[in-house]
Amino acid sequence: MRRLKIFLRSVLLPVCIAALLAVLFRSVYFKDNQMNFLLMWICIGIPFGIRRMFLWLVPHKYDLAGTVGVFALDVILGGIIGGFGLIFQILGGVIETVKG
Repeated sequence: MRRLKIFLRSVLLPVCIAALLAVLFRSVYFKDNQMNFLLMWICIGIPFGIRRMFLWLVPHKYDLAGTVGVFALDVILGGIIGGFGLIFQILGGVIETVKG
């Protein structure tokens, strides 16, 4: 029973969230019957990297354009890092499930 709980929380829930995000953002990264894998990686990774978004670049003492630019860079970096975080979370959940 403990393994099932670990599997549901650590593996199945993140995979379901990633699949839901892939369906929701399909119109963003799928254009002209071609898939942009980098944009898909960023769109799916944003919720998993949201804690790390403003870790390095905090927009202060900028004008409006600079603040928007730093915010956009934070979102892109957070999405890329979140994609790796998702993979490591799933792998860690599989390892923890096998350990029991």
